[in-house]
Amino acid sequence: MLFGIKRSKHFSLFAFACSLALFSLTGCAAFKAMGVYADPVSQLQDDIDAVLSDSIFIPGRASVKVASLDRKEVLYERDSKMLMRPASNMKLLTSSTAIGLLGKDYQFKTSILADTSLSEGVLNGNLYFKGFGNPDLKTSDLDTLTSQIKSAGIKTVKGKVIADVSFFDDLFWGSGWMWDDEPDSDEMFITPLSINKNCIFIVVTPGQSAGDSVKIETEPPTTYVSVINNAKTVKDTVIKPLSVTRLFKERLNTIMIEGEMLAGSSPSRIKLSVWQPELYAAQLLKERLERDSIMTESVPVIGVAPSYAKETATHVQGLDSMVINLNKVSDNLSAENTLKTLSAIKRGAPGNAASGIHIVYEFLSSLGIDTTRFHMVDGSGVSHYNLLTTEMLEQLLESMARRAEIFPLFYQSLPIAGVDGTIGNRMKQTPAEGNLRAKTGSISGVSSLSGYVKTADGELLAFSIMMQNFIGSSRPYRNAQDKIGALLAGFSRTK
Repeated sequence: MLFGIKRSKHFSLFAFACSLALFSLTGCAAFKAMGVYADPVSQLQDDIDAVLSDSIFIPGRASVKVASLDRKEVLYERDSKMLMRPASNMKLLTSSTAIGLLGKDYQFKTSILADTSLSEGVLNGNLYFKGFGNPDLKTSDLDTLTSQIKSAGIKTVKGKVIADVSFFDDLFWGSGWMWDDEPDSDEMFITPLSINKNCIFIVVTPGQSAGDSVKIETEPPTTYVSVINNAKTVKDTVIKPLSVTRLFKERLNTIMIEGEMLAGSSPSRIKLSVWQPELYAAQLLKERLERDSIMTESVPVIGVAPSYAKETATHVQGLDSMVINLNKVSDNLSAENTLKTLSAIKRGAPGNAASGIHIVYEFLSSLGIDTTRFHMVDGSGVSHYNLLTTEMLEQLLESMARRAEIFPLFYQSLPIAGVDGTIGNRMKQTPAEGNLRAKTGSISGVSSLSGYVKTADGELLAFSIMMQNFIGSSRPYRNAQDKIGALLAGFSRTK
């Protein structure tokens, strides 16, 4: 009996019909409430939604797109058409265009040219140090050049060492870069004649006793910079922290050292940009020649090699190694020099960012990407003026994966979760470790991650995640990205 009514066969059928109607209205939601999903994709979508439901996204924004490249299926999408600041995800555009148009066998060249003939070991004219955009030239590479100069029989240079930067225009910073980021090493000056990332290391070591001045060294050793050392060694407590900067507002290569260091503490190693890095390169060459007993006169200057100047020494570096450095460590100079090199090679010197960007647009258009729906102003993503969408980035990743002749290098250039590059310490002990490959992006209030990951079934996915409009540390947003990366790597359609 139920409320005085006897149960009957007809009542049981009625109850079953009501249950069936209820299921038809609620669909798989009823099953989700009980922890059972109609399909694994729905579960993945709910899991990603749960990550993005964190309160950190109340003031901020998140845009995500995930697609299966094997099945040509969108697995997840949230605000993928919304314009976002990409930070260093912009390097995906620059590097893909360079690989696609310059080719993996392209070589960056740096040359030494002489404008007069040699007479009994004496060069009565000038040596021109000409750069063609190599962002990875190092002090040690000068050994290659000086060895060739020596082999040419040059013992004395009566003229000057002249830095030739005519391969690029004279705009030494990107559009929209922040003035107060100088002298940060990430906002170094852009020049086709670059060395040591256009930066110098300042090594500060405490003195032996309290009251002693700290000791200063530069790496590499050079007279190109001068040092004002007002920092002291203290015995017990540091009241005024150590400060190492360059007098950037004055456009000087004077390093100012102030503050205190605790006696017995480890050396501090600070990396700073230098003003007029092309002259820095020329000065390092001059100093290297003199160490090899090849005497030069005068201070290096900037100039242009005459058309009749003859090449005396050459250093080359492949685009393949450059682009791996560009994406693995997210090197801004590599991106900016590559953008201007594209311009110089495809449109003629001097290369400039504006025509380089136009070339990037042309390449992306050839992949079927609508270039009217995003905005690019530099090659590295340092500028807040840049605006991309996750939809566009996912489309780029998908298009590159279809280009069998260039995809291997592009894929190889991306950092590997838990292994190397900018995500070498992320997603460890998750299914993404050693699997997910992606480009990071980080500027003030912005954090991005876009790339590829294989699921538990071996299915290749392309994804793009961009987050912005937050204050303070980007760590909570990176953690959210890592959770999504681990979910994608652990996704299975069969389990």
